[in-house]
Amino acid sequence: MKNLNGKTSASRILKTAVDFHGHLGPYLVLGLKMGDLAVERLKCRRHFGVKAVVYGALNRPKSCLIDGIQVSSGCTYGKGNIEKKPGREIRAIFYNLRNRKKIIIRLKKDLVDRLESLGGHKDSEALAGELLRAGPAEAFELKP
Repeated sequence: MKNLNGKTSASRILKTAVDFHGHLGPYLVLGLKMGDLAVERLKCRRHFGVKAVVYGALNRPKSCLIDGIQVSSGCTYGKGNIEKKPGREIRAIFYNLRNRKKIIIRLKKDLVDRLESLGGHKDSEALAGELLRAGPAEAFELKP
């Protein structure tokens, strides 16, 4: 994960996310990476320059992804620039609010299979650590 604002280290962002969410898990990490990737690719401002619409993450543990997106992108329910909607697959559409460009980020099928086969908290934390070290191409399919 990159530095989110040029001043804060990735480890600090992770600590903030874990403090906000309550624990480290793979969906939290995926949300962190999704938000960070979207802001980087769209070249938009965090917090007020981006909007996220998240599909297929209505319930736990999948909805933990949304906490990661909030921390890394600055999209929050209070500002109204994040929404969650039903869907058959987890995907997030991010919009640059200045120029209306968007990016769609989906989880790769093999990753979805791994997430669905996790055995418990210990397995979840291990996968979260693995995902922290993984590049975007290992976890996501991107569509402009």
